[in-house]
Amino acid sequence: MSKHRAQHRAPRRRGRIAAVVLALGLTAGAGSAAAMGVIPQLQKPEPASASNALAPAALETAALEELKIPEPKVTPEAQTVEAVPDAAALPPNSGTGLRIVFDQSDQRVWLVESDGSVERTYLVSGSKFNNLQPGSYRVQSKSRTATAFDGSGTMEYFVRFTTGFSEPIGFHSVPRYNNGELEQTKEQLGTPLSAGCIRQWMPDAIALWDFAPIGTRVVVTA
Repeated sequence: MSKHRAQHRAPRRRGRIAAVVLALGLTAGAGSAAAMGVIPQLQKPEPASASNALAPAALETAALEELKIPEPKVTPEAQTVEAVPDAAALPPNSGTGLRIVFDQSDQRVWLVESDGSVERTYLVSGSKFNNLQPGSYRVQSKSRTATAFDGSGTMEYFVRFTTGFSEPIGFHSVPRYNNGELEQTKEQLGTPLSAGCIRQWMPDAIALWDFAPIGTRVVVTA
């Protein structure tokens, strides 16, 4: 083969090689896209409309503006008048001035300030027996802890105001058996369950203890 013919064929051969390489590159690119699972229609942004025209910053601002911080929950123990907006009104003929009122029908206690405002009201468990007569009494003594008359358990924050058939009667926490168990549940308050005294849930027993120095008037209604 002469030099002239070799030089004449070289450009033609290079052109064929370039075309083959280009074809292989396009085929490989299409294969890679298929292998990667590219779906072009999911990559296109949606056209702006009236419903989605907000920019990301505006959306974030709107989301923050809708955030509401919940109000703190009132604990079940905090049975103040504010926490019990539908608390029963004081029973009629329950006296005036600073006093403790215990209504046997409703099994409810009110702690009443000198101006007649109710500081606290809550359900209790009074006596199952007819051993407390309606009337006006005074706080006689207070004991931080006391023992049940039959020795079966203990109670706390005992505030005595009278005597029953043979034992003192007063307000105190729900008694606890000697094995540590409570004699009743909080859900049972509002039901007469005691042998004479008025049982209170612990936070209420502490509140009455703090409210009533010796000599405080106690009014018991039917």
